[in-house]
Amino acid sequence: MILAPNLGFRTIPTTCTTLKQQKDPPHQLNPVIPTKTKACECFDLHKELIPYGKAWSWQKQIVKQKQALIQEHEDCPDSLIILQHKPVYTMGTGSSEKFLNFDMKKAPFDVYRTERGGEVTYHGPGQLVMYPIINLRNHKMDLHWYLRTLEEVVIRVLSSTFSIKASRIEGLTGVWVGNQKLAAIGVRVSKWITYHGLALNVTTDLTPFSWIVPCGLQDRQVGSIKGLLQELQSSTRCSEAVKPISDDDELIDISYKSLIKEFSEVFNLETHQKAIDFGEEH
Repeated sequence: MILAPNLGFRTIPTTCTTLKQQKDPPHQLNPVIPTKTKACECFDLHKELIPYGKAWSWQKQIVKQKQALIQEHEDCPDSLIILQHKPVYTMGTGSSEKFLNFDMKKAPFDVYRTERGGEVTYHGPGQLVMYPIINLRNHKMDLHWYLRTLEEVVIRVLSSTFSIKASRIEGLTGVWVGNQKLAAIGVRVSKWITYHGLALNVTTDLTPFSWIVPCGLQDRQVGSIKGLLQELQSSTRCSEAVKPISDDDELIDISYKSLIKEFSEVFNLETHQKAIDFGEEH
C-alpha cells in the first residue's frame, strides 16, 4: 500500500540524503539551551506495536492542533511520541523505487510514501521510534541544528548507557558505529513545527533491511544495540566490562529510559506523561 503525501509542507532532506552544508565535527555539538525548562507532553507507547498509518495520522493531527494554538497566540507545549511499529517500509517524498529489492505489487510489508525527506527505510519490532512534535520557535529556528541535536540524543544514549562510541559521518544524517548505522533520522517541518523523527535499532531483526537499499546507501550497513553488545560480550577483552542484558524486553526498557532522559536534557525539556487518545484499537 502506498500513500501519497499532503501538499503545502516544506521537505527537509534528512533520513538518508547528503547534507552538503554540514560542517559540525562529531561530538562538538553545542545545543542552544533556553534559559527556562519548558514542558513536553510524552505519549508513551514504547511497548506497543503501532500501525504506521495510525501513528502518521496522529502526528499530523497534533501538528494542526499546535498550529491552531500558535495562530490564536496560545501556549503551545512540545510533544513527544515514542513507540514501536509493526513491520513497514516508508519512503520520502522523492524516494526512488530503484532502492526496493522487490516487486512493489508483491511487497513483503506495507509501503508508505510520506512527506519526510530521504530514501526508503524499515520500521519494525525492536526498533524505538521517537516522533518529537516541537515548536522550533521555542528552541532554535535552524533545521540543521535540529538534525544535529537529534543525533546528539542518540550519541549520548549509546555512550552513557551502553559505553558504545557512536559518531556522525560528514555529509550523511544519522548515528553510526563504524560502518553500521544504528539510528535513522527523517523529519518534516511545517511552519516551524516538527514531525516524523528518529528510529533507533535496539533489538531489531535486521533481515528486512536486506530487501531494500537502506537510505539509498549501497556501501553502508545497518546495526543494532543488541548486535553490538553481543559482539562486545564475545570479545575476550571486553566481555567482563559489558553487563549482560537478560532479554530483549529489558534492553528495550533500558534504551527507552535513556532516550527520554537524554532527549529531555539536550532539548532542555521537562517531560511528563500524558493520557493517550489513540482510539480503542491500535
